[in-house]
Amino acid sequence: MLKKRLIAVLIIRDSRVVQSVRFKHTNVIHYDAVHAIDCFNSWSVDEIVILNVSPSSSSRDPFAETVSRISSRCFVPLTVGGWITDMDYGAEILNSGADKLVVNTIVHDNQPLVAELSEKYGKQCIVVSMDIFQGDRDYSTVMVDRGTLDTGEDPVSWAAKAEELGAGEIFFNSIDHDGARKGYNLEYIQKICERISIPVIAFGGVFRWNHLVQGIEAGADAVAAANIFHYTEHATKKAKRYMANANILVRSEGR
Repeated sequence: MLKKRLIAVLIIRDSRVVQSVRFKHTNVIHYDAVHAIDCFNSWSVDEIVILNVSPSSSSRDPFAETVSRISSRCFVPLTVGGWITDMDYGAEILNSGADKLVVNTIVHDNQPLVAELSEKYGKQCIVVSMDIFQGDRDYSTVMVDRGTLDTGEDPVSWAAKAEELGAGEIFFNSIDHDGARKGYNLEYIQKICERISIPVIAFGGVFRWNHLVQGIEAGADAVAAANIFHYTEHATKKAKRYMANANILVRSEGR
């Protein structure tokens, strides 16, 4: 049986690590992302996801430089996304040290590019990030462009389309749950996991270690968090210990 992964997420805006609450980024956690990486290297995290949420495409070059600095200090797989809108920038991010690419908006407005990236680098390299939003409605839709554009599309159908385009994984987030401390959107995680055959990473809303267990029980292959890992010392070690005690197969805590 495959071991479940525990993933730390760094949300980067204008080269700073920020806290995300329903996709609003007002609190700077680290002014230098390398400081966070040094902590996670010592805390036995299985993988790190780095997302550039800066509102301007002018952030692309500084972000690639940040990725390069991080990768030189990172000893776990590095998954990176944000403003990947062409093949050249995808190559630049990989050359900067990323192991996998996270794509989002191009699943909506440039599907051939998703397929081309998958064909060139292999589907195991392509992670489709999907952000869903419900708000006051009785249904959810997929949002793109850093959560600013409503596609009007059903999340389950969107995930299936991403798989068809060549995605190797889905990175799932709910804007309603993001930073809300109420756990993952388990309903849609379960629906998506039942529909597709590629791994799903659950993200958004972790406040208690049991939320990680719930994500795995809903069908996720990996569970991810951001805010809680920045504010709790030795957080990933504690999280893994909790998961192991809940009979979830995880990798060793390490140091």
